[in-house]
Amino acid sequence: MGSPYLKSALALMLCLSVSLPAQALPPGWRFLPPPGVTGGYSPPPEVVMVRSSNRIPAQFQRTVVQVTTKERAGTIIIDTSEHFLYYILGDGQALRYGIGVAKSGFEWRGTHRVSRKAEWPSWTPPAAMLKRRPDLPRHMEGGINNPLGARALYLGSTLYRIHGTNEPWTIGQNVSSGCIRMTNDDVVDLYERVQLRTKVIVL
Repeated sequence: MGSPYLKSALALMLCLSVSLPAQALPPGWRFLPPPGVTGGYSPPPEVVMVRSSNRIPAQFQRTVVQVTTKERAGTIIIDTSEHFLYYILGDGQALRYGIGVAKSGFEWRGTHRVSRKAEWPSWTPPAAMLKRRPDLPRHMEGGINNPLGARALYLGSTLYRIHGTNEPWTIGQNVSSGCIRMTNDDVVDLYERVQLRTKVIVL
């Protein structure tokens, strides 16, 4: 029949579960959260960032390739027509990443330097973009829902960036207003390798 102590404990648990009204639980919680944690709690972006490299076509997976270039190790070369970003390793090798690039009418070419690096960057759409898309927010703090993704490398004094994305399925496509998109996994990897003043060549 069981211990009387066990019966008492079970009765107490049943009493507590019945006496607790459903509306006392924060939305999405089956049980009360730990002390000090509210229903609005969400873990840091680093905790919930899911590896996304397996969500893009195989040809756009990060890989080491052979290259012929006179550029020094550490240079970034972006081939927008092929949707690849190359980080030059030296000795005829480069780390190749798949990217999303500008859609028709927003293409550009040139050489710049990395002028700023940011983790989980905030986003303020420029005036021209807001004119085209008045539905966009005027400002968005960094995080998993931010279209700039996990990291951003700013290019000179331009409005363009190499950045992550919360839409990894767009890698390999012409989708942006000029920025270079990478998966969050890839942009974090590149971010750790790149220094300020790194040369970036966009072809």
